[in-house]
Amino acid sequence: MYVRKDNMKYRRIGTTDVEVSEISLGCWTLGGLNWNQGVSCGWANVDEAQAIQAVYYALDQGVNHFDNADIYGNGRAERLLAKALGDKSKDVIIATKIGYFLGTAEHAYEPAHIRHQCEQSLKNLKRDHIDIYYFHNANFGPKDCYLDEAIEMMGRLKEEGKVRVIGQSDYSADAICRVIPKVKPQVIQSWASILDDHYIREGTRLHKMMTDGKMTYVVFSPLAQGLLLGKYKAESPPQFQSGDIRLSQSRFKKEALKELEPKIQKLKSRFGETIPDLSRAALQYLLHNEVVSCVIPGFRNQRQVEANLAGANCPLSNEDVEFIRDVFK
Repeated sequence: MYVRKDNMKYRRIGTTDVEVSEISLGCWTLGGLNWNQGVSCGWANVDEAQAIQAVYYALDQGVNHFDNADIYGNGRAERLLAKALGDKSKDVIIATKIGYFLGTAEHAYEPAHIRHQCEQSLKNLKRDHIDIYYFHNANFGPKDCYLDEAIEMMGRLKEEGKVRVIGQSDYSADAICRVIPKVKPQVIQSWASILDDHYIREGTRLHKMMTDGKMTYVVFSPLAQGLLLGKYKAESPPQFQSGDIRLSQSRFKKEALKELEPKIQKLKSRFGETIPDLSRAALQYLLHNEVVSCVIPGFRNQRQVEANLAGANCPLSNEDVEFIRDVFK
């Protein structure tokens, strides 16, 4: 029986019977510092004890969906989540992904590699099935040469009961739209935030394909990696160490922060000055869109989860949404 609480709202994944908390949690941060093919792709300052405490708190508040991936710490995030959940693992919905971690394979979507990574993720998560298994990206090789075999293997894993729901992720809407007709996912996962939500705006190609196919959307990076919480200042831009995904991102530089600050101030003037206030505005803005199943902000400690969940039952009005769109247009 999945965890459900009266203080949390739940939405369906596609046309499946899987219902997830509107505010779920992304586990990328739990992998800690990491590199993939020489590129920083992890997060600094992860304390295992604090992360476990944060998961306990999330469960008590009705969070029933945790999103992971094999590349997050090369399995560390999956193992840490399993350790935190313990016996409650059976009471939640766990998603994980394949597509960036190559191991010894030439390509991440070689059928044998997909099976191997699925089995390894199951071992890491200490489960007999994955509720939602995503293709982490839409790079299926030159001319999609691995696409058909990858879909076939994913189908076999589903038939075997090791996977319940198949999803598709990528940073590019065009790439996702290209593979949707063959993959036939129930759920799409990609980025969106107040800064840019054009992927899920009505009238876009992706929105139409999701609506026509009765798919739903899971939003990663809904807080723009903390930028929408007013934590970073242009006068003292953050410094990130090697292994942290934010190291090479221009939006954390002085010029970008200087442009963002007055917009954050306008949000504060309407929704409140605190981090929980800003988190509520950012997350509920996305949840106002009916195609969205849930948002999956990251976390490192209980304080961050508390901020993420502070506005769980406080939706925005149509006027609030239009105000935000006007500020960030």
